[in-house]
Amino acid sequence: MTRLQVNGQAKNIDVPDDMPLLWALRDELGMTGTKFGCGMALCGACTVHVDGSPIRACITPVSAVAGRAITTIEGVETDRVGQLVQQAWVENNVAQCGYCQAGQIMTAVGLLKTTPVPTEKQIDDAMSGNICRCGTYPRIRAAIQQAASHLVQGDV
Repeated sequence: MTRLQVNGQAKNIDVPDDMPLLWALRDELGMTGTKFGCGMALCGACTVHVDGSPIRACITPVSAVAGRAITTIEGVETDRVGQLVQQAWVENNVAQCGYCQAGQIMTAVGLLKTTPVPTEKQIDDAMSGNICRCGTYPRIRAAIQQAASHLVQGDV
């Protein structure tokens, strides 16, 4: 039995220790916001936060995160930075097909928590591990800049 702390709630699941967190979230807990993209931590679709830092859930075994604070796209809305990022995503019409957007948002929130006023280069560097097949990168950058400007203005 593995005990996970997901979005502030304790969850007990009976899975092998080496099961990727992605499948525990999706198949065992029914949290389908986190997406499977490549299975090799190359695309970012599976990004979640563990103890506040973005990680790739597709390669992270549940045993590595047992008892640690896991935040998924379903829980990021309870965080003010997460709210600002999601609001900016909507206002900038970032999503096209939408498949990668949960991972993009989780990475952007992680960036703004460590670097509240990122440069364009810092945004590009932080987001470089997240692939958007629709090519919405300019809108992603604009949304992050908008959320950052709200942080600077004290909208947190």
